[in-house]
Amino acid sequence: MNSTAPRPAGRRAAVLGSPIAHSLSPALHRAAYAAMGLTDWRYDRFEVDEVALPGFLDGLDPAEWAGLSLTMPLKRAVIPLLDSVSDTAASVEAVNTVVLGADGRRSGDNTDIPGMLAALCERGVTSVPSAAILGAGATASSALAALARICTGEVTAYVRGPARAAQMQQWGTRLGVAVRTADWADAAKALGEPLVVATTPAGAADHLAAAVPDRPGTLFDVLYHPWPTPLAAAWTHRAAPVVSGLDLLVHQAVLQVEQHTGHTPAPLAAMRTAGEAALGNS
Repeated sequence: MNSTAPRPAGRRAAVLGSPIAHSLSPALHRAAYAAMGLTDWRYDRFEVDEVALPGFLDGLDPAEWAGLSLTMPLKRAVIPLLDSVSDTAASVEAVNTVVLGADGRRSGDNTDIPGMLAALCERGVTSVPSAAILGAGATASSALAALARICTGEVTAYVRGPARAAQMQQWGTRLGVAVRTADWADAAKALGEPLVVATTPAGAADHLAAAVPDRPGTLFDVLYHPWPTPLAAAWTHRAAPVVSGLDLLVHQAVLQVEQHTGHTPAPLAAMRTAGEAALGNS
C-alpha cells in the first residue's frame, strides 16, 4: 500500500449530523481502517445540529482527532467555523469533509463532487453531450458542479415552481453550466437524455418508472435505501447502466479516508462490501 504523509497512530474521526443514526459512514470508514491495518484508529457518529456544532468543534483535541465527515444540516453551517475551504467546496457552498491539523487548523473540502465523478467514471461515463437533473436541492447543486466537468452541452433541470427554477439557473451561472429549467410535470421527458441524475427524496420519482424508454442512457440515482428504487429497477430491466447512491457514498468516503489518514489508496472494494452488508442488515 502506498502512503503519503500518514497521520500519527491512534487517531479518531467521526460523522456529524442530525439525524445521524442511519449513517453508513461508520461501516465504511471502519472497514477501511481494518483493511489498511489502522487497527488503533476509531470512527464514530455523533448527533450534532447547527447550534451544537461550534461547541463540538472547540472541544476536539487536535492531537487526537484527525477529521470529520459532515451530513445535513451541517454542510453549510460549518463554513464560518473553518480556517480554509477548498475551491470545490466553495463552488457549492457545502463542506462534507473536515481535516483537523496538528496545529488545530480546520480545513474543509467537498468529496461529494469528485465522488460523483468517480462513480460515473466507474460505469464508463466520462463525457456526455447533455444531461438532465431531477430535483433542485443541495444534491442537485453538487450534481451540477460534477456535470460542469463532463457535460459538453446543456443540462435540463426538472423542478417544482419558479423559485427552484431560479435557484438552479443561479447555480448554473455560478458553476459555468448551461442550465435550462423545465416543470416537474414534464419530468418524463428527462428520461431520454444520455445521463439522468435523480436527486429527489424517496418516492418522488417513482411514477417515472413507467416512462423509461426502451434504450435509456445512464441513470445516477442518489438514493441507496430502499434499493433499487422503482426508477432504478426499470432502468436495470432494460439492461442500461445505473449508478446508485451507495456508489456515490463509497467513492466520496474513499476520498475522506485518504484525507483523514494520509494513506492512499483507500480500499474501495472493502468499503463497498461493508456498505452492502450494512444495508442488508438494516
